[in-house]
Amino acid sequence: MSRPVSSLRNLGPAVEAACARAGIHSAEDLIALGADETYRRLLANGTKPHFIGYYVLVMALQGRPWNDCQGKEKDDLRIRFDALKTEHAAKKKKDRPELEAILDEIGVIPRKL
Repeated sequence: MSRPVSSLRNLGPAVEAACARAGIHSAEDLIALGADETYRRLLANGTKPHFIGYYVLVMALQGRPWNDCQGKEKDDLRIRFDALKTEHAAKKKKDRPELEAILDEIGVIPRKL
């Protein structure tokens, strides 16, 4: 029997809904994917990058309180988060048609909220 994503410590209905949009339907799926791949899928499916959201996910997979992350561990997670965010931005840019990318660059296309 699979458990809901929200059964993991720190993760509630909003994260569960975001995971569902990304095709992650159980705590077991999330655990199997790990934090980085889960976050990649969340970003690819419309979740806005947010460092706290990322490290809460990491802490949830370790069964730790969300605010337990400090010092060097937090600094190291920031490096991983920044790399995921950069990877996502590069993929997003690559996937856009060239004209759309140029129009976005000069500010013609309104930013999506």
